[in-house]
Amino acid sequence: MSSTEQIGWFGLGSMGLGMALNLQKHFSACGLPPLLYSNRTLSRGDPLRDAGAIPEEHFEMVLKKSTIIFTMISNDEVLDGLVTKALAAGISLQDKIWVDTSTVHPNTCKDVSARLGKQGVAFIASPVFGTSAVAATGELIFAMAGPAPSLKRVEPYIIDVMGRKIINLGEEAHKSCLLKISGNIFVIGFQELASEGLVLAEKTGLGVDQMEEFIGDMFGTVMQSYSKRMSSGSFAPPLNQQPGFLISLAIKDVGHAITLAEEHGVTLPTVDIAMSRLKAAREFAGYHLDSSAVYGISRQEAALPFWSKNSRQGD
Repeated sequence: MSSTEQIGWFGLGSMGLGMALNLQKHFSACGLPPLLYSNRTLSRGDPLRDAGAIPEEHFEMVLKKSTIIFTMISNDEVLDGLVTKALAAGISLQDKIWVDTSTVHPNTCKDVSARLGKQGVAFIASPVFGTSAVAATGELIFAMAGPAPSLKRVEPYIIDVMGRKIINLGEEAHKSCLLKISGNIFVIGFQELASEGLVLAEKTGLGVDQMEEFIGDMFGTVMQSYSKRMSSGSFAPPLNQQPGFLISLAIKDVGHAITLAEEHGVTLPTVDIAMSRLKAAREFAGYHLDSSAVYGISRQEAALPFWSKNSRQGD
């Protein structure tokens, strides 16, 4: 890890803030230059500033001062807009590394990689697996693809800092986007299955607790964690508590999976059902929901209330 690197960050949503905080804590502990950051709403970064990071009002200034910049943004359009802004800024981008940790369509990844590459930027697509709680603990899984020398420069800022594992997918940046979107099929599929199992257990009188214990014993802690987000009421948290993974982001990610499947002649029946329930949940209960809110619609379809005894009781 070189003290000559200056790291920048843009995007301080529920995932980005936790990741950036872990970076800044690491820099402080190692005596490295502080993180530069920007965000559409700069006050979101106040915890970062308090930890020693340096705010910049404009993204372009972070880009100008940084040798490596990380982005964690909400969708493809935002990433495309940032790249457009960077290319129009009139600053030298030669030899910079841009690491995007968002979930975007592979075609978006190919496009921004090509556009940045013409200006000498090494683009690394690095979507992550894990919720905001996992981001806060620095245990994310990074799916990374891009130029090998650049990956080597970035790796020290990932392992035991923001993440516990790097899956190296080679030099074609879009390959990591393919893995993330394909991997999300399992994430939403597990949540869909858990919601159906829990509702059946409640309706038959078996009991949610008994079903959840079985899920943990049979399928392990990961599957059980999805179940607990439902049974604990975290699928619809209080309005003053951030959902683990916002339902609108889940709908965007699942939409990418459905589109990708259609483009390649593949059907995803479980994902289709989950998507319909995600959209129905958002329509019924608003935007302040976790991706596990498929559980609320499973409950409604079984003549149970959307809200459970442990969730909030309205929108």
